[in-house]
Amino acid sequence: MKLALILAGIVLIFWGVTLWKAARHEARALESHPPLGQFVTIDGVRLHLLQVGQGPDIVLIHGASGNMRDFTMDLVVRLSDRYRVTVVDRPGLGHSDRLDRDGATIFEQADILVRAVGALGVERPLVLGHSYGGAVALAWATRHPDRAAGLILLAAASNPWDTPLSTYYRVLSHPLGQIFAVPILTAWVPDRVVTDTIAQIFAPQPTPEGYADYIGAGLTLQRRALRENALQRASVLEEITAMVPDYAALTLPVEILHGDADTTVWLTIHSEPLSRQIAGSNLVVMEGVGHSPHHAEPQTVVDAIDRATRRAGLN
Repeated sequence: MKLALILAGIVLIFWGVTLWKAARHEARALESHPPLGQFVTIDGVRLHLLQVGQGPDIVLIHGASGNMRDFTMDLVVRLSDRYRVTVVDRPGLGHSDRLDRDGATIFEQADILVRAVGALGVERPLVLGHSYGGAVALAWATRHPDRAAGLILLAAASNPWDTPLSTYYRVLSHPLGQIFAVPILTAWVPDRVVTDTIAQIFAPQPTPEGYADYIGAGLTLQRRALRENALQRASVLEEITAMVPDYAALTLPVEILHGDADTTVWLTIHSEPLSRQIAGSNLVVMEGVGHSPHHAEPQTVVDAIDRATRRAGLN
């Protein structure tokens, strides 16, 4: 009995320290990487958006685990001289609230983002999505065709795949993982682990200089963000599978860009089939490029945005 009490005390102390360290880690992340833009509240959910520039509207939607800083580091600067650019933190990530505790589907995210950008006067923008954000962009276009002028899809997840969910996401999306594993990661995992993961995503290109510091690994390791991202990743395959039949009805201009060296979202599984599923879409295969086309070849992405703008009759 005495040993059991001692062990219980040790566990309680460890858990208390874990929660304290997790809160401290989050506070440091929010202090070092504060919001860049403004907040819009939709049905009690506070979303973080940044709007800069003048011209045709374009909305940028980031991928899994990330935040709007993935775009504000470079791409926004390249566009804001002739576009009104609205960048978002997807629900639960960056500085945006979660919609609920079940994980926001790509459809729920599209619905609330349409309303959020509408609150800033954006009614029918070009919509650019990267990776998981590409699935949200496709959900935006299929559910709200009158609220999108065109799509630019960068290494977008768009078609079903047959590889199982990783152990990491199986654990973090499980109810017990949400309660116990997430705070442990927030508290004890150093930011350099996120930095190493970023390097794997950029490969074979090097991580852009200063990227890891700029994007804020600590924002990714927030308990809210870890929980939400895991639930989103756990359900996205089913959601994309349900969305595929809707692609044939899309009539807006669609530019699809994908690197042939991408081993995160495979060209042959996603963008090549998608280019056949959407009539009139334009597929650009980027030779030797990994999972981040907008960092590897930003001008190629800007050219695609300009093409979509012309095709949509926005200039």
